[in-house]
Amino acid sequence: MNVVYAGLLGFVVAFGLGPIVIPVLHRLKFGQMVRDVGPQSHLKKQGTPTMGGLLFLLPLPLAVLLFADNNLEAWALVTLIWSYGMIGLADDLLKVVFKRPLGLKAREKLLFQILFAVAFTWLAARRFHADGPYVLPFHWGTVALPWIFGPLSVLAILGSGNAVNLTDGLDGLAAGAVTLTMAFFAFWGVVHHQMALALVSTALIGSLIGFLRYNIHPARVFMGDTGSLALGAALAGAAIVSRTTLILPIIGLLFVLETLSVIIQVLSFRLTGRRVFRMSPLHHHFELGGWPEERVVAVFWLIAAMGAAVAWWWM
Repeated sequence: MNVVYAGLLGFVVAFGLGPIVIPVLHRLKFGQMVRDVGPQSHLKKQGTPTMGGLLFLLPLPLAVLLFADNNLEAWALVTLIWSYGMIGLADDLLKVVFKRPLGLKAREKLLFQILFAVAFTWLAARRFHADGPYVLPFHWGTVALPWIFGPLSVLAILGSGNAVNLTDGLDGLAAGAVTLTMAFFAFWGVVHHQMALALVSTALIGSLIGFLRYNIHPARVFMGDTGSLALGAALAGAAIVSRTTLILPIIGLLFVLETLSVIIQVLSFRLTGRRVFRMSPLHHHFELGGWPEERVVAVFWLIAAMGAAVAWWWM
């Protein structure tokens, strides 16, 4: 029942914080800066408060404190999520307060991401034995690859954090997609008796549903890098402790597709001078093709749900 209570608490706190936090962000003029190079329809979003990721980050430690009985694994997951959220918060503050359009320098952001990823990976191996056999897809069982655990885990956290960051471009897109993807880890935790994983996953799902009340189109608040980097870290951290890192690309199918669209676009333009997509990441390609924003989000949510469902079916 604690898993259910954690989800309900996450929803109630995130939902309840909205009318308090959003006006404060308005008064502080913490508004999103929309780039001119993006779709013209996004210019009307200029000034919408950002850093809304705090709405779903704040309930997590409270849920662990009340329902996880000081479980170290639960605290480690929340600490990883929060550490990446704080990198994003620093990035957002530099953009909106100090008017540095690019926020943190790339090397600064990468350095902190690596440090936090390495710390979590070390703890996961030493205390949670997460470096045990990996789960394989297609009912192939498991495989022991302890020698790749460190670099693979760090790479998964870095890649996942930045993949969700790329996906966060439309109202409700990233929040809804991560909600559906985290459902995989919530069920995994319950079925495999990893209750710390189940509790943190469910608390995050509830918090994201509460946040979506204010982030769905037309959004009253954006999650910013504060939220997107944290959510990416949550996905990777959950995969690491559940030993499903090798199937994370299937579980997080949507985020892989979004990232691949950027890589393909950049490589194609540099090598041939031509673009494959109207604009990347992929959601902008469909927007510029005439799809309403709500339609793009709905279809991409379906892709996210399919990735999680297929991963579960093929385990």
